[in-house]
Amino acid sequence: MMESKPSSSRPDHKTTERNRRNQMKALFSELHSLVPSQSPTESKLSLSDQLGKAANYIKSLQMKVENMREQKEKLLEIEKINTTMNSGPMIGFKSPEIRIRNTGSILEVALVTGLDGQFMFNETVRVIHEEGADIVNASFSYLGDAMLHTIHAKVGDGDSSDERICERLRKIVNDMRMEFHH
Repeated sequence: MMESKPSSSRPDHKTTERNRRNQMKALFSELHSLVPSQSPTESKLSLSDQLGKAANYIKSLQMKVENMREQKEKLLEIEKINTTMNSGPMIGFKSPEIRIRNTGSILEVALVTGLDGQFMFNETVRVIHEEGADIVNASFSYLGDAMLHTIHAKVGDGDSSDERICERLRKIVNDMRMEFHH
């Protein structure tokens, strides 16, 4: 007579493997539902290609999040400049705002305009050149519905050109604000 083995409470290898495959299929299905489809042919891609596309999508989302963080930091910097310079809030960023800081021989100009602020930037550069200062660096960034222009200019030591630049730039911005509010 043949003795039968006592049945163990552990599932056999086949059942374990089936459960693992089902769990993987469910997880892949969930991942697939979270990644937007690019084309109907994507469902015909191999599993590894689909996983590669999902990984690329996640990386692109990470880059977007990083860009948004940078924009947030720039907005916070504008708010910090605004608070430091003791002026009113830049509501809506539609009306131009200017902040000027002199750090020795470098004049730092931060100009916030609407998206159509190229004219204001050009006028700022023109005034700086007319007053004999040399622009060392100029950049701009989009911040929602606004643009932040940053200009660094080298001015002469002990020269009053930086004061004239400040006065002229503030006058241009104030004139533009008056036009904006009318």
